[in-house]
Amino acid sequence: MGSLMYVDAHIHLSDEEYADKVNEIISESKKSNVIALVSNSMDLKTSIESLKLAVNYPNFVYAALGIHPWSVNTLTDEEFHETSQFILRQKGNPAVVAIGEVGLDYKYEDIWDKQVMVFDEMLHLAERLNLPVIIHSRGTTSKIVEMLPSYRLKRVLLHWFSNPISLLREVVDRGYYISEGPPVVYSNGIREVIKQVPLSNLLTETDGPVRYFAGPFKGLMTTPIFLSTVIKAIAEIKQLDEVTVAEQILKNFECFFGVKLN
Repeated sequence: MGSLMYVDAHIHLSDEEYADKVNEIISESKKSNVIALVSNSMDLKTSIESLKLAVNYPNFVYAALGIHPWSVNTLTDEEFHETSQFILRQKGNPAVVAIGEVGLDYKYEDIWDKQVMVFDEMLHLAERLNLPVIIHSRGTTSKIVEMLPSYRLKRVLLHWFSNPISLLREVVDRGYYISEGPPVVYSNGIREVIKQVPLSNLLTETDGPVRYFAGPFKGLMTTPIFLSTVIKAIAEIKQLDEVTVAEQILKNFECFFGVKLN
């Protein structure tokens, strides 16, 4: 068995913060045995950019397209329509592997109805394109888990799942996946989630360019090179060897996104 291989199911590679660093991030990631990542989008601009990155770095970068709840605040009707149309035009495009990042966020309760309307449209696009969804559920996980059965979704990923931990059983029973990143190293809450989630329902992520990670990541630019530390922590929590963990997560990535990794 050679060295371990890693995958990042959730990074915002099309974020402006990475704009002039993409080449460097990708080459460092490859050197660190990262073999695939999914560039998640926030709005029309980042959806277009994520798709471009997937085309420029084939079989390494994959695109997830969508409107993030944080973008709903400034979303015009025209941009909403344009984004939906742009996503629909990608039907069958192998570079696009998911609708994401989409969801609901309790911090924007003042625009709750608009958030729900946008999320609903994104889930309908996932149905029409037969794509999995990557979901943001800060403070809204219960609400989202309640909503999802009314859609015919291929697969569901609850990214950075933190609570309520009491929902984990139902999430797993439904066959949903969850993804966790750097906090597995130092957050007791996230470590508890890792303990309880079967390895077959787990994916790794960085959520870069998020910058406020603690522990060994403090003050560093977030990139996929963090993944080896994440896998090490998961292995330790689950009392498994790193090879078992890394290989299963690779399989989960292939299964969830419907891709074959080299």
